[in-house]
Amino acid sequence: MNRKIHLWAIVSGAMAAMCFLLLQGVASSGSAAEMIYVQRDGCPWCKVVDTTVVPIWNKTEEGRRAPLRRVDSDAAWPEDLKDITPERLTPTFILVEDGEEIARLRGYPGEHFIWPMITEMVGKLPQ
Repeated sequence: MNRKIHLWAIVSGAMAAMCFLLLQGVASSGSAAEMIYVQRDGCPWCKVVDTTVVPIWNKTEEGRRAPLRRVDSDAAWPEDLKDITPERLTPTFILVEDGEEIARLRGYPGEHFIWPMITEMVGKLPQ
């Protein structure tokens, strides 16, 4: 009986260590990129994006690789995005990694085109 408990303790400890290392890798590798969603109140196309794209963003591979961040085009441009050209046209998606713009999508191309275009944008990120 003691042998089984000892073996279980070793196996469970190793599994916990592996899970910790995997989670550390996921947290550190996924935090550099983000998808900036430039929107404004009263924008009719932003309302469409808010009801079709935003609710499922975090459930997609694209959302896992580049978390969505809202920026209001009528507000001051965020200081941490100072190296990114501000956008006035809404909706706009700007893929940013480590403070550098990777890709930009202006406007809403429609529900059948937006996901392939976003997938293409996120595909430009390093693996």
